[in-house]
Amino acid sequence: MSSKSKDDDRQVLLRSRRDFIRQVACAGVGSLALTSSIRDMRLINSVLAQAGGLTGYKALVCLFLAGGNDCNNLLVPRGAEYTSYQAARQNLAIPELSLNPISPINNDGHSYGFHPNCSELANLFGEGKLAVLFNVGPLLYPTTRDQYQKKLVAMPPQLFSHSDQVTHWQTSIPDQPAKTGWGGRIADILHSQQPGADISLTTSLAGANTFEVGNSVAQYHVSTSGAVTLLKGSTTPLDTWRVNAMQNIINQSKGITHPNQQDRAYAEVMDRAIATGQVLNSAIAPTVDTGGTPPWTWATPFPNTTLGNQLKMVARVIAARNALGMKRQIFFCSVGGYDTHTAQVGDNAHPGDPLYGAHASLMNELSEGVYAFQRGIEQVAGSAALGADPSLVQGVTAFTASDFGRTFPTNGQGSDHGWGGHHLMIGGAVQGRRTYGTFPVLQINGPNDTSTGRWIPTTSVDEYSATLAKWFGVAASDMNTVFPNLGRFAVPDLGFMA
Repeated sequence: MSSKSKDDDRQVLLRSRRDFIRQVACAGVGSLALTSSIRDMRLINSVLAQAGGLTGYKALVCLFLAGGNDCNNLLVPRGAEYTSYQAARQNLAIPELSLNPISPINNDGHSYGFHPNCSELANLFGEGKLAVLFNVGPLLYPTTRDQYQKKLVAMPPQLFSHSDQVTHWQTSIPDQPAKTGWGGRIADILHSQQPGADISLTTSLAGANTFEVGNSVAQYHVSTSGAVTLLKGSTTPLDTWRVNAMQNIINQSKGITHPNQQDRAYAEVMDRAIATGQVLNSAIAPTVDTGGTPPWTWATPFPNTTLGNQLKMVARVIAARNALGMKRQIFFCSVGGYDTHTAQVGDNAHPGDPLYGAHASLMNELSEGVYAFQRGIEQVAGSAALGADPSLVQGVTAFTASDFGRTFPTNGQGSDHGWGGHHLMIGGAVQGRRTYGTFPVLQINGPNDTSTGRWIPTTSVDEYSATLAKWFGVAASDMNTVFPNLGRFAVPDLGFMA
């Protein structure tokens, strides 16, 4: 064989090897993003740990309703205002007698009812474990209808665009290029105060997201079945080759000398990722649901839905908080399908019936999933087998977010992109059975309307998010780092957290 042929073969082998390393490194082994492994949270934390650290445990759980939830049908006015609601919504209007009435402690002059498929949310509201925040959305400055129409104040760019509004919600910096999310910036500040943590402070059950992107902390990805690890016990030749090849690469980080530093670095990354995945799966093993037999079953079963399965895994990771060395955690869950321009109401068996259809199904999924999650946290908190800790009930707060609300009037088949919307806060620390913010005047071309039934937010995402961040442990001195525009708004703490 010629020298040139040998060189060509050697280059092919090197390229194949590099391609293999690159592929497995970018795969889901250990479920850690490559950058997350390289940064190695534990090493960073050990260097930056602050004196005292965090006390107690707290978790924030973001429930992102992707596509833009029609909040006008999540919470519906009753009584005198129902006529205005019905006139504008027409075929979308939920029958008043079908609503789940609620009785807020604070009397804001309105009567409300949850969607007929949200009886569980109504129950949590009545228990004081759920609150509603009205008409919240991205703003650069407080904005009135007159200011909006005359363009007297700056607006978030590309209003009513899905991708832009998602970015605005998840970064809380609408007037800057998106680099980090507000959850990620919180993690950057607090992660050093839990130096013994086995996983990142931010965990996603729904893939990569902007909300949890930080400068130094990367999100940890977990499937609804746990951390994804290398195939074990495979009998197919290709899979066996992959596992053996991967193990050979990993061995380079365990004392076997290799001249290529990049190869060794990749091996170390994979070794840590696999080890982290094994630690997580071992920590959540005690809450494997055995379907009614010991040692564990959920007293309130989680629904077998996208949101239900995500929240079930969140509850399991929270149950493993001590084993994982966690004091603070931020979770991200997401469900699509909320972009209901058409087919919002009715199905094949019930054409045109607002009690059925795409949005009704989404409301059912949200209500059942949130209820099971709250009951699951309460069960974990009281479980002797998991080291009963009643304070956990006050330590976990879930909250909704969405691209935007939707138009108040119908488009004939559904609703279109809006702006401000209503959102939910759920948990033992929530000052529940109350409403917060200002319910919009249900009038097209009224004081809260742009002109087409899109509510101009009366509460900013900054105020909403900062209230959650303050409860979570972000100091007043760090609040402007997390929310640079917060000082433009009058109410940095909306008061819905204990």
